[in-house]
Amino acid sequence: MAGCGSTVASGPKSSIRFHVPPPPAVNLAVTAPGGSTLVATLHGDTPGSPTAGGPSNQLVPGTWYGYPSVLPIIASQPNWVEVRLAQRPNESVAWVPQSDVTVGVTPYKVVVDLATEHLEVFENGKQIFDFPAGIGTPDDPTVTGSFFITMQVPPPSPGYGPFVLVTSAHSNSITDWDNSGDAIIAIHGPIDSYDDSLIGTTGAAISHGCIRLHDADLAQLSTLPAGTPVNIVAS
Repeated sequence: MAGCGSTVASGPKSSIRFHVPPPPAVNLAVTAPGGSTLVATLHGDTPGSPTAGGPSNQLVPGTWYGYPSVLPIIASQPNWVEVRLAQRPNESVAWVPQSDVTVGVTPYKVVVDLATEHLEVFENGKQIFDFPAGIGTPDDPTVTGSFFITMQVPPPSPGYGPFVLVTSAHSNSITDWDNSGDAIIAIHGPIDSYDDSLIGTTGAAISHGCIRLHDADLAQLSTLPAGTPVNIVAS
């Protein structure tokens, strides 16, 4: 797997250090509780369409790097749901048949503010964490937009913290990190691996686009499931 500024080791699901069970199935007729997000777990490779009920123009993969595709639902029509995709280009979406997915819910949302260099986590609309974050440098900036956590994977080495949260964001300045074929934005540790003075409440522009947290802060995000929205904003 290609991490922007890191090479994230993939592997079987059983190797996930902090495994989070899939969200409970819900009926789409039931509105998600305030501050939460409906997610779709694909049953397998699924035809994707640009409009609800329209002809398919792509195949949405049922897995990505060996992990199930759990995708945020952003709209619905009878028998169809519109989902965010993990693949390039950034913020890609597709309509898929509702019969091809299991619908669940995540109560969490992540907001990364590049102006304040902080990462915030919300549960059912209430802020529960606010951490300083390392972000991309001016040469390799962190992209902005609406993304989501695609999976949680073991770190490629202890220098990345207890685990890596892979997102659906891709670098716009790097297209092929370390000959991996992609450059995916991930959330991992630590901030201060470049500079021991970066300790405290402030973040820093130090990465190739990835979001870096202090290891102790990153460890508190172990319960964030795949499909959790990640909004990266400029202010």
